Amino acid sequence: MADQQDGSPRRGRSPAPIDTSGQHIHFKESPSITGRSSLGNDSTTTSAMTSPLSMDFKNPETEEHSVPKFPPLHNNPPSISEGSRRPPSSVNDVDDDECTARPFQRTRSPNSDMKRNKGAEYEKVGDQGVCKMHKYSLYETAVRFYIVGADVMDNRFRILKIDREADAGNLTVSEDEIVYTKKEMSQLLNAIDDGNKSTGGMRLRCSTWGLLGFIRFTGSYYMLVITKRSQVAMIGGHFIYSVDGTELVPLTIGASSRFKTSDAKNPEEARFLGILNNLDLTRSFYFSYSYDITRTLQHNIMTERAAIAKGSPYPHPQDYNSMFVWNSYLLQPAAAALKNTYDWCLPVIHGYIDQAALSIYGRTVYITIVARRSRYFAGARFLKRGANDLGYVANDVETEQIVSEVLTTSFHAPGPKLFANPNYTSYVQHRGSIPLYWTQDNTGVTPKPPIELNLVDPFYGAAALHFDNLFERYGAPVYVLNLVKSRERTPRESKLLVEFTNAINYLNQFLPKDKKIIHKAWDMSRASKSRDQDVIGTLENIAEEVVTTTGFFQNGDGRITMPRVQNGVARTNCIDCLDRTNAAQFVIGKRALGHQLHALGIIGDTSIAYDTDAVNLFTHMYHDHGDTIAVQYGGSQLVNTMETYRKINQWTSHSRDMVESFKRYYNNSFLDGQRQEAYNLFLGNYIFVQGQPMLWDLATDYYLHHADPRAWSNKVRRSYINWFTPSFLEKRALPKYVDPLGVTTNKPLGYFDDYWLEYYKPLSVSSLLKIFSHMGRMNSTLRYIPFRSTQEGRYDLSPFKVRTEADQDVPDKKKAKKGVTIIDPSEEATPEVAEDDTLSIKSGTTVTTKRISIQRWLQPIHEKEKGEQVHGIMKTGSEAEEKKKEKMTPLDKSKAAQWTFTQVVNDSLNPSVSAQEADDYSRYVLHPLTLPLVVSTELPTEINNEYLEYVNGSWKDIGIVTGMEFGAGMVGEGTKGEVTGIKEEDLAEYRDFLTVAENPLTVMEEDGAKKRYKAYRKWLLGKSLFKQQPVD
Repeated sequence: MADQQDGSPRRGRSPAPIDTSGQHIHFKESPSITGRSSLGNDSTTTSAMTSPLSMDFKNPETEEHSVPKFPPLHNNPPSISEGSRRPPSSVNDVDDDECTARPFQRTRSPNSDMKRNKGAEYEKVGDQGVCKMHKYSLYETAVRFYIVGADVMDNRFRILKIDREADAGNLTVSEDEIVYTKKEMSQLLNAIDDGNKSTGGMRLRCSTWGLLGFIRFTGSYYMLVITKRSQVAMIGGHFIYSVDGTELVPLTIGASSRFKTSDAKNPEEARFLGILNNLDLTRSFYFSYSYDITRTLQHNIMTERAAIAKGSPYPHPQDYNSMFVWNSYLLQPAAAALKNTYDWCLPVIHGYIDQAALSIYGRTVYITIVARRSRYFAGARFLKRGANDLGYVANDVETEQIVSEVLTTSFHAPGPKLFANPNYTSYVQHRGSIPLYWTQDNTGVTPKPPIELNLVDPFYGAAALHFDNLFERYGAPVYVLNLVKSRERTPRESKLLVEFTNAINYLNQFLPKDKKIIHKAWDMSRASKSRDQDVIGTLENIAEEVVTTTGFFQNGDGRITMPRVQNGVARTNCIDCLDRTNAAQFVIGKRALGHQLHALGIIGDTSIAYDTDAVNLFTHMYHDHGDTIAVQYGGSQLVNTMETYRKINQWTSHSRDMVESFKRYYNNSFLDGQRQEAYNLFLGNYIFVQGQPMLWDLATDYYLHHADPRAWSNKVRRSYINWFTPSFLEKRALPKYVDPLGVTTNKPLGYFDDYWLEYYKPLSVSSLLKIFSHMGRMNSTLRYIPFRSTQEGRYDLSPFKVRTEADQDVPDKKKAKKGVTIIDPSEEATPEVAEDDTLSIKSGTTVTTKRISIQRWLQPIHEKEKGEQVHGIMKTGSEAEEKKKEKMTPLDKSKAAQWTFTQVVNDSLNPSVSAQEADDYSRYVLHPLTLPLVVSTELPTEINNEYLEYVNGSWKDIGIVTGMEFGAGMVGEGTKGEVTGIKEEDLAEYRDFLTVAENPLTVMEEDGAKKRYKAYRKWLLGKSLFKQQPVD
């Protein structure tokens, strides 16, 4: 093979043929490959026999050792059987949208003398990588692992070697920077297989979609790979996937290998594996191959525009936000061993991603919600409260809503004007716990433990660090919407309100006038329980003020279309940052949605009314967003939803709220500890060190999430006055568009952004159904349209029209025909229920799917005609025929099965019975009774003698008091009657109880020792009458 010349990396273009007749790949009796190894010196040509990728050609001779046997840890077993030497062949085309990846198709030619074409040349990876891989195949030999990576078109391949014989605690990974063709990679794998025949050869372990990193506990490393995925969104032609299956592969010698290590089975290792298995990586973890989902759209566009203005070569170094990379700890060993870490490893975020389509008379707008949860100070609800001394808060979630019109797929405007598409807008919000030192002890059984302020810092150092970080991420100003309670009988949340207000007032006195923190405190819980307050109206006013203060992002070239940039962020919090916070963020997001659609030219105003298809779609997305965030932090879904605060649908939501409250209480009391241990292990907060306590032996994880106090003396103390960074307060602006400069001049669009290959997959045999399958699965406002009304011309297709009861379908009433049909009750079809998360009281069915629109909840259900009443197993023939002829839509079936709010109220106010019910009741009342009245004094013949003796008077001897005896005892003042079976002190207590004082409602000092004042005495000592908690 010809020597590869160093220079700028090539982007997938075939090199010009040159004469390399003297050097080529050849296979003789001893298989070998002659070529330039990118793992060694570039100035020498090495043989594959000495290349790090081909050491398996020799028969390694090593001493036999024992095999460490650990329990396998994976969420989904590999689809390839253990004994399979080669992947199953398939004639079907490779579908990149499948959940499970297809392995690399190895082929073996009958001719053993396989030579490389004369004049061909290897393509080499540049400093930042030239081949972005989308699919991987994991092969294993007795002492090596090989990862074969393929690009999105399955045309170019790279290989990575991992040593299985490395010492415990060491990771030996070798990266080959040569880009191979499919034929060349097949030849290389076959050569490795032939070189390891004596030790079992090479077999396929599994096929994966990506590598998440490496982790170790007490012994060898493990490799975490993605085995299943599914598409959840598409932004600018770049797909975003959710992790649906993972597998943890131990990097140790196989059990069937004759090369064994001396490590014995470690019980601590198995326990660490069990703790890590408590973290379900298949729920709410997301990744993308070509789009940085760890940062906002505004940051990504501004970064790309700045790189083009500077003339920086592509691809430029990746700048992922470590705050949201949840596998950051697993990527550290890979970053130390690999030159191009992110060519092989994928950063994943934890949170929520959803996408839906808004159809406006043929124009399609995508609404995408991306929620990113911070990995700093992460944990369960009661175990992570407030902030740590580094300024990171608990339940820190960044929520971004991207609204884009898909006239063009990419981020580029026609021209092309790179990253200047004006059809992309975004708005970012933030939620997080109150940045103070406070905790809640949940060791008891109370669902609401008391709130304790552990440390009162007069300079509010944690809050200063937190707000300085917000300035760095979003700019200024920061609008703080504080929804905690302000008035409580027993101060709990109100204590934090006072302290948080003092903190903001202290920090504001040092900020510039136009950059001060805006603090809006409002008791949302009290307002929602009051009949004279409009919760939604108040939130709407606050939301309008927030959006106009911070602005939103809209892309543009600065010449024809003027861009907008968001400066500042809305920071919303309550105590848990779950129910009230999600409702407030929904209203702010709804207001921002109106501004975004107005900027795109979709609507003429900046506001959207409730009960429209657009808002109902947006409500569903935010409900799912809130439920996911609540499950991650609190252990249950939202307790109070938007229906609760809009004060609609309360008949059915009350029972749901009670169930979710119990689930949250159960998880917080019994399961949060296990979840917290899994977080600490996966995030690298706890690292095993010989001689240090085990993770499960720690009494608290406080020191795992806070700075080491012994290191404080070496750090320079931050200024209490200049607590902020002035550069973070500068106003941000999107630079005007300029044509590519320097080395990027006249480069094609694929040089800057390869979205075309990922989205459209040109030159691959596929179908439109596969290419656009994600759009077909996406939720849309088109699914809200009742087609029957549309055909009759009674329906407005605009998603911005308020829907009323008149807009809904009304089932047709047909005249019943005579005749009956006898059917078996077990064969009677139950009505199907459409997508709804409510309860069908009539059928007793609970459906846990997506919510339906609000107006469909209030829609009345028309009762059947009395002539259509069916009883027993008899069913009219006309009804059976109508069911066969007319196939009901899911919406009609939902209406037929629902018991709506309006009907419940109507039936309650106007009770009525049917004719059949009246006949049944009359027949019951008029039915002759055959039981004779008891008029005789004769005793029955069969009677218990003991019972008869008791009735005749023996009850008087066992302490039952008669009115005559007790009354005689009460005659006169101070007279003590003698009552059999009753203690004297009890009798005195009862006499005193019957005596009415002059002021019966006044508690005197002598009443304190009486029994009935026990609760009153506890209250005087500081105990609550109901919760038995200390009164602060």
